[in-house]
Amino acid sequence: MSTGFRAKLKVALVTGGAGFLGSHLCERLLDEGCVVHCLDNLSTGRLKNIEHLQGHSRFVFHLQDVKELVDLRQVDEIYNLASPASPVDYQADPIGTLLTSVQGAVNMLELARRTGSKILQSSTSEVYGDPLEHPQRESYWGNVNPIGKRACYDEGKRCAETLFFDYSRMHGIRIKVVRIFNTYGPRMRPDDGRVVSNFITQALRGDPITVYGSGQQTRSFCFVDDLVDGLVRMMRTPDDLTGPVNLGNPAEFTVRELADLVIEQIGTAAIAHHPLPQDDPRQRRPDITRAQVLLGWEPRIPLIDGLRKTIAHFAAELELTAEKQIAAE
Repeated sequence: MSTGFRAKLKVALVTGGAGFLGSHLCERLLDEGCVVHCLDNLSTGRLKNIEHLQGHSRFVFHLQDVKELVDLRQVDEIYNLASPASPVDYQADPIGTLLTSVQGAVNMLELARRTGSKILQSSTSEVYGDPLEHPQRESYWGNVNPIGKRACYDEGKRCAETLFFDYSRMHGIRIKVVRIFNTYGPRMRPDDGRVVSNFITQALRGDPITVYGSGQQTRSFCFVDDLVDGLVRMMRTPDDLTGPVNLGNPAEFTVRELADLVIEQIGTAAIAHHPLPQDDPRQRRPDITRAQVLLGWEPRIPLIDGLRKTIAHFAAELELTAEKQIAAE
């Protein structure tokens, strides 16, 4: 017999929700029964990433910049993901990148203050700079060049973390801060300039794979499904767990090893070496002890399995693009 009672649906806001990572998070939150507000100015996000969600009764898309005030009266969880995340994108408009991190954080924190919501900041492993500590623990303060070409992103994210903790101390905002290490998977833009998308796109097109420096610099690659699970787990922790918490895969690969894996999956491709970019980190591997202990989280998808899924997605997208170009001629 019905009592007439309806449980209140949780309302989540995802800034940068049409981006690679944000779109997967929106999908996960919808699957959990949330009402999802997706905010994106589409500077690097893509409508095609969320087109399969557009008809959903609990999904609302807002074409808006996070640097502008957001007028939502009810929201329970805010995931602040809005920011260009690849060097190609964030160096194209360095001032805009910095303001997105700083002014965007202020706007989202003020929204959390007005609504009483919890708010999660997607920070980055770039706050560690070119690290002198390896692997990187959350207690490490980093080695960042504050005036280099990458500083707009690195220092913007560092400043956003400062704002989050100051708002928590001054206004009692319920904050969560995660530091995201290299993440990859379907819906990455083929032209975003990240190492995984670069290598796959170049190999699929039969072009030489661009390796900067000797290729002995290391990275850790986390598949997007694992990363999204970590974000949601962090948001649902008790209020006194603020972070920061590293989220990433502690399995460490050289850039050259990644290139070899991509070549192995796709076929023959040459490797072209180019000079190492300014302030490019030599080593990158997270210590995820906090995530393991506090969230019960660790990545489960091996790199080779994630690469196969990502390659299949890129192959389909490039084929579709080619078909559209032929049709337009």
